[in-house]
Amino acid sequence: MAEAKIDLSGAENLPKRTSANVSAGAADFPALVARHREYFLSGATRPVKWRKRQLVALRSMMKEHAEEFYAALWTDLRRSRIEADWADVKYMSSEIDYALAHLSRWMKPLPARTPLVMAPSRAEVRFEPHGVGLIIGTWNYPVMLALSPLVSAIAAGNCAVIKPSEISASTAALIARLVPEYLDRGAVSVVLGGAQETTALLEQEWDHIFFTGSAAVGKIVMSAAAKRLTPVVLELGGKSPAIVHSSANLRVAARRIAYGRWFNAGQTCTAPDYVLVFKDAAQKFLQYLKEALVEFYGDDPRKSPDYARIVSPQHFDRVLPLLESGTICHGGQHDRAERFIAPTVLVNVPADSPAMQEEIFGPVLPVIEVADAREAVEFVNARPSPLGLYVFGEKRAAIREILRATRSGSAVINDCMLQPIVQDLPFGGVGNSGMGKYHGEWGFRTYSNARGVLEHSTRLDFGALRYPPYARHRKLRDMVIPS
Repeated sequence: MAEAKIDLSGAENLPKRTSANVSAGAADFPALVARHREYFLSGATRPVKWRKRQLVALRSMMKEHAEEFYAALWTDLRRSRIEADWADVKYMSSEIDYALAHLSRWMKPLPARTPLVMAPSRAEVRFEPHGVGLIIGTWNYPVMLALSPLVSAIAAGNCAVIKPSEISASTAALIARLVPEYLDRGAVSVVLGGAQETTALLEQEWDHIFFTGSAAVGKIVMSAAAKRLTPVVLELGGKSPAIVHSSANLRVAARRIAYGRWFNAGQTCTAPDYVLVFKDAAQKFLQYLKEALVEFYGDDPRKSPDYARIVSPQHFDRVLPLLESGTICHGGQHDRAERFIAPTVLVNVPADSPAMQEEIFGPVLPVIEVADAREAVEFVNARPSPLGLYVFGEKRAAIREILRATRSGSAVINDCMLQPIVQDLPFGGVGNSGMGKYHGEWGFRTYSNARGVLEHSTRLDFGALRYPPYARHRKLRDMVIPS
């Protein structure tokens, strides 16, 4: 893309609404970051009134331009309005509402106890903003994964530069146009571009970096952050398993797994990536799974208004060969011109097949039979820790044992993919699926420095306990501070 120049001088004095599109060429990035840092150091972003005003403006942006977001998401992903609301448009409004309702409480310092020997004293934990953060969004949820971290950044009083994914180009362009119209341009800006711009951004000095994407790129981001010891949040995904126990309500399990897997044509980091089903339940589960797919998307999913498309021809070419990893039990139809791959269920999938090596991130679901819970746990633990783990069953003792024996960023019992919408739950990965948590208060704290503050009164000064020479009062010290 052509590089556009930007001049942020006097940005804080700009009118609240302008038609300016905030994008930048690599040569401008040092000046861009410096301008935001100067604005942050001015203290403008710290007051609760500023934070709430920005959040209200962001909510207004989502509501007043909802139709444009629907159109952009349809262009990029053929996302239906219902799914766009659930995962992007109305989701963002609800997340902002939650932050506005709780922000004053989140900002209050937390009292901390002090030892008796320090009396009289008081201690507290203050939550202070990091400074200027970089948010690198991704294409599969181009609104939520660019703006949800921004909600946390603003709530905590930070400045931020957003880099949307160039793959979902229509949504990225819309965000770049609208954000400077609604938000304080001294604090927030948007950079458009591809790998070159992202690389140049990572070379700048940030106070925080938030990245959503693949583990391979996550390592590059973390490596760049390590050069300046910049804190990072990495939301990376991975192969999230669904375990279907013999005791599960198989029809409900099949419907919920089908919904989670084929929402957004499987292009979801929290989607179940494969199913481990107990052998004595496998036949019925597969039957219910096929019935659910026909119910959801019809006999010809290509005609369904509710079924999304692969984001690009390149991703189509990546996903299509995975259909050869096993026997097609259902689906398999495809059309590159439409970026269409039907909801596809695979069986007889070897553990070393291509579909089981990397996150599928598409509308293909391997279903693998296991003998029991022990085999399922061993299968999961032999692979990198996933972002989500989904266990279906009615025997609570068996479910507890599976959860105890495995590790994942989050877990859901008898459902899947819903954990990000529960604002009180921390959302994020572990190990290969990422690090750091956000949403709700967890996001506020991620974007805050938890600063411990101790105030020790001068009214009493126990020199006999504290100051040298120590030998003169060793016995007294041992009485007050036992070993």
